[in-house]
Amino acid sequence: MKLNVKRTTLVGLAFMTICAFWQMYDFTVPLVLKNTFHLGDTWAGVVMAMDNVLALFLLPLFGTLSDRCHTSIGRRMPFILFGTFAAAMLLCCLPMVIAAGSLTLFLVCLGALLLAMAVYRSPAVALMPDVTPKPLRSKGNAIINLMGAVGGMIALGLIRVAVVHRLNPATGETVSDYAYLYWIIAAVMMASVVVLALTIREPKLVAEMEAINYGETAEELKKNEVREKGTGRLNKDVFKSLMMILCSISLWFMGYNAVTTAFSKYAITVWGTAEGDAAFCVMMATVAAILSYWPVGILSSRVGRKRMIQTGILILTGCFLATGFFQGMSPFLYVIFALLGFGWASINVNSFPMVVEMASGADTGKYTGYYYTFSMAAQVLTPILSGALMEHVGYHTLFPYAAVMVLGSFITMLFVRHGDSKPEAKRGLEALDVDEE
Repeated sequence: MKLNVKRTTLVGLAFMTICAFWQMYDFTVPLVLKNTFHLGDTWAGVVMAMDNVLALFLLPLFGTLSDRCHTSIGRRMPFILFGTFAAAMLLCCLPMVIAAGSLTLFLVCLGALLLAMAVYRSPAVALMPDVTPKPLRSKGNAIINLMGAVGGMIALGLIRVAVVHRLNPATGETVSDYAYLYWIIAAVMMASVVVLALTIREPKLVAEMEAINYGETAEELKKNEVREKGTGRLNKDVFKSLMMILCSISLWFMGYNAVTTAFSKYAITVWGTAEGDAAFCVMMATVAAILSYWPVGILSSRVGRKRMIQTGILILTGCFLATGFFQGMSPFLYVIFALLGFGWASINVNSFPMVVEMASGADTGKYTGYYYTFSMAAQVLTPILSGALMEHVGYHTLFPYAAVMVLGSFITMLFVRHGDSKPEAKRGLEALDVDEE
């Protein structure tokens, strides 16, 4: 069985636009709130947390709605097309709203923009498992993550060249104009989704993949049964596995996200290091994760998803504990953060496929929403918990906190008995054989 790399890359265009948008959003909106609307850090933080709070409710909702949608162009494509074009149009309007100088109008437009993004986020991610055979979903998710990284890099590159700095004659201050950046990102989003719609025939591909995914023998069907007869509910063992992996997802996001959001502050305050050195550590983790996605996908098809996740958890735990012993910046920290990137990739590539493996073809979108609900909840909660510990106990609590959270996910993963996939490993050059058509 071979992964269609070209098709999976095209499917990943939607996720690429999502990551490009969020990279741009996270960079520019705090600056607009501060420099244009003169909002304090506390209220700016409330506004920036709004997307994560909305995601807790909207992502499962639109994932479930897409499961129930049946059109000539598929279940996911209507949400992807409408959500992308609505978000792009609102993004094009944002510079005019900012120029108007009304905070209320800006927040209304921003809320509508976040709603439009939520419309297609779960359906876009659910499209990959819809068109990918079960044993190949870790490899498929590796490509989707790579496309997300490409989107982030596109946004960062555009931020560097498309932001215009003008002198305000009234105040003498330099003002940043993000209009060209927003318009170009909107154009990238629309162009990407047009290519996706023209090249991916969702109903046909879903039918092909369902024939592969659910074409097991009677003996295999009985072994892989996840639903109770008559009720349609998950059977007890599968439900337990689902709950345990969702708890695991929350725990490792709480650990990892605590470090990524507070490391720069920790390094500057505790170690007295420069911002550039702290940023380089985080960049090492990001680059290492990107370089690891595809190799991790291949390894996972050989040793199993659960084992790769557990390996990643142990790597993260060890790296967090080791970092806590450093008294200042050191070249060894770059190695540790590179290992962190590999560990995170080992988890990230495999966790989503394990969740949707427990779904039937009819509710992949809903399970995609579950995945994002638990990961987003962790990202809302962990800055508060870790921040409170750092403020009231000391900055030295950051890495032990992260290690405990991540190690907790290892314990919950021990109870996950479903969602793994271990196809027979190929030998030699055959392992690199993928379909490029």
